[in-house]
Amino acid sequence: MNNGNHRGRQKRSRRGTGRIIVMIIILLAIVAGGVSFVIHYQDSRDYSALNTQDKKSKQVKIKDDANVDEIADKLDNAKLLRSKSAFKHYVAAKNISDLKSGYYLFAPSDTVAQIVKTLQHGGASAPLNNQATITVREGETIDDIATDVNNKTKFSRADFLKAVNDKAFFNRLKAAYPGLLDSEASSKQVKDIRYRLEGYLYPATYNWKDANNVRELVNQMVAQSYLQLKDRFKSVKESGLTVHEVLTLASLVEREGVDQTSRQTIAGVFLNRVDDKMPLQSDVATKYAMKTKKTNLSNKDVQSKNPYNLYRYSGYGPGPFNNPSLESIDAVLNPIDRDKHYLYFVANLKTGKVYYSANYDEHLGKTGDVQDTNDAVGSADNN
Repeated sequence: MNNGNHRGRQKRSRRGTGRIIVMIIILLAIVAGGVSFVIHYQDSRDYSALNTQDKKSKQVKIKDDANVDEIADKLDNAKLLRSKSAFKHYVAAKNISDLKSGYYLFAPSDTVAQIVKTLQHGGASAPLNNQATITVREGETIDDIATDVNNKTKFSRADFLKAVNDKAFFNRLKAAYPGLLDSEASSKQVKDIRYRLEGYLYPATYNWKDANNVRELVNQMVAQSYLQLKDRFKSVKESGLTVHEVLTLASLVEREGVDQTSRQTIAGVFLNRVDDKMPLQSDVATKYAMKTKKTNLSNKDVQSKNPYNLYRYSGYGPGPFNNPSLESIDAVLNPIDRDKHYLYFVANLKTGKVYYSANYDEHLGKTGDVQDTNDAVGSADNN
């Protein structure tokens, strides 16, 4: 009897030990699952670039009717994404359904927001590494375009820059495309304009071999701007702005916004500031003034006496700061949330999320919330 009881206690002890082991395994599985969930959650919401230092472009072809999963796979296989889940989450969270097919050039330094924005605009119909084509990308400056022209065509950078500032050529374009360049020609700050055709070279892919000289290439770009804008001249007039002012604001919106909603809201912020006779205080403008691409500006930078520095000077400045997309132009013509009287905004440079404020104290608080993140991004970009 005693031996039987002893064996019974041993069995119960083993069963108890077994239950404890099973519970420990279950607990560890739960913990591991929780950690995995947190990691996945954070990863899927980190829209940063794969490698901010790698700016070498890679060509990607997105086929017709490709879905988000297929596009994510294509970009990931080209080693352009830090996270496929982040790309897919961004598209879903922003309710984006207009990603387009075509040939694209992306770099590992592109953020998810930048890649998606380009995909919304649409790709080229021909390979971009085709020696006969050159692409003007949304938000590129004339200096950027001139470099590409020098590197990819038979025309030189110097000849391109000379053409976009040639007064006689400008006047011929003005006559050829009525309503497009008139407001720039009559601008009070025309003498301060760096490049007369900044803002008027439409983002698209062009066959430079069709051009006999550099002016014919520039003419292709201006002609495309006219084709895209001529049906909007009435809306421009109704807005109370000139074409030159619309393109100037659109060039700021192009670089400040991450999707169409943020572009429209930011356009409203700028228009509210204009109405209140406040300086626009856009980093995009000051970077153009300073000819710098660094992420974070210094106090000295924003005190620059360059007329393009909209921290120091109120109004629109001399003119556009880059060549904006049609989406950014439409955002200026159709701003939203102006009744909320937002006067300030700050973006999280890592996620792309934009925070708006109606007063300076609120803006300071939101700026403080993203300061560490933005400083880290700026430090990485400047190294």
